[in-house]
Amino acid sequence: MRLQDGWLEDAQICPSAHFNSRPPGEVVSLLVVHNISLPPGEFGGGHVQQFFCGQLDSSLHPYFTDIADLRVSAHFLIERDGVISQFVNCDQRAWHAGQSCYAGRADCNDFSLGVELEGTDETPYTDAQYQALAELSKALQAAYPAITRQRITGHEFIAPGRKTDPGNAFDWRRYLRSLLAFSPNQ
Repeated sequence: MRLQDGWLEDAQICPSAHFNSRPPGEVVSLLVVHNISLPPGEFGGGHVQQFFCGQLDSSLHPYFTDIADLRVSAHFLIERDGVISQFVNCDQRAWHAGQSCYAGRADCNDFSLGVELEGTDETPYTDAQYQALAELSKALQAAYPAITRQRITGHEFIAPGRKTDPGNAFDWRRYLRSLLAFSPNQ
């Protein structure tokens, strides 16, 4: 797995218009792990992809009425089966972190990449998701060496009190250990 010009070669590409340029000279130096399910607690159906691409049909579910007009994106989504979709080129600024702060720096979207796991705070993530996340993370670290293991975090830690993902169900120890199992060339 590797990146070519900011795009993951193995990803399903779903281009989003919900992005903009990073500030001039900004170095990608943070990886933020999130979770999402649409409608909440339900998996599959392509609704997350539609949401990030601004194409969510609000008539499909009552919950969608409140979010259909939001302009949100992430760089990547990892579905329950481990399939990875990419929405925004890694060299661009996706709109995933919102009001956020990491190590004293505000506006994490400026210098981060966002990876959404299809899931909820309390639903265990799948083996396929952990494997795909580890492989993706190593590819991102190879392309953006400022993303060290110490600069991988959850949405809950950069937006405390506002966000809770990836939540209690995410096994940070398992994930961070798995990063050691992959070489950057895989």
